[in-house]
Amino acid sequence: MRSLKLKYVILIIAAIIFVDQALKIWIKTSYQIGDTNVSGLPWFRLHFIENSGMAWGWKFGNETGKMILTLFRLAAVIFGTWYLGRLVKKKYNRGFIICAALIYAGALGNLIDSMFYGMIFDRGYHFDPAVGEYVDQHYAGIAQMFTGDSYSSFLHGSVVDMLYFPLFKINDFEFFSAIFNISDASISVGVITLLLFQKKFFKKHSKEEPQPTIETSTDVSDKVQVS
Repeated sequence: MRSLKLKYVILIIAAIIFVDQALKIWIKTSYQIGDTNVSGLPWFRLHFIENSGMAWGWKFGNETGKMILTLFRLAAVIFGTWYLGRLVKKKYNRGFIICAALIYAGALGNLIDSMFYGMIFDRGYHFDPAVGEYVDQHYAGIAQMFTGDSYSSFLHGSVVDMLYFPLFKINDFEFFSAIFNISDASISVGVITLLLFQKKFFKKHSKEEPQPTIETSTDVSDKVQVS
């Protein structure tokens, strides 16, 4: 069974995180929220939004809910770190390890936004206690990094999304209307691939072990017969 060395797993994760964060920072420091960059292709554009909650824009209550969600993501990443190491050590199927690495990288990429973006950027989608909901009123301009003025605090940052593929539209129905990021795509590819190839990936993983031997102090002679 072919497995994957730990250094290649780390390389896959690092590459996804680098591309994900580079695109997020470029979008956030180049466009105002809601801005759209038309690529010239009818089925793809960059559309800058921010997501304070889970996938597909679902929210999880107020600031307390946001903190709980971020801590849950952190716990999942910590567990994923141990689990990935175990998969590599036990020499699991290479495809299975790659899928797990994709899911891990996606979770880590969005966790970085949630943990730190509220602290390092001066503008962002945040919870306003005065109105009891999330607002984007800080976006009077383009966000800047490390100005000393943060839009939120540790664990309360919003996730940056920008990839938009409106493949086609029929009347009021648009396919595909979701706006996501590289981390989301990494998670989706990992999960879908696992579902498609689960029979191959989840074959019984076993190692050949030496058969136990029985030691005895009894003299063995070729005169002994076994009936």
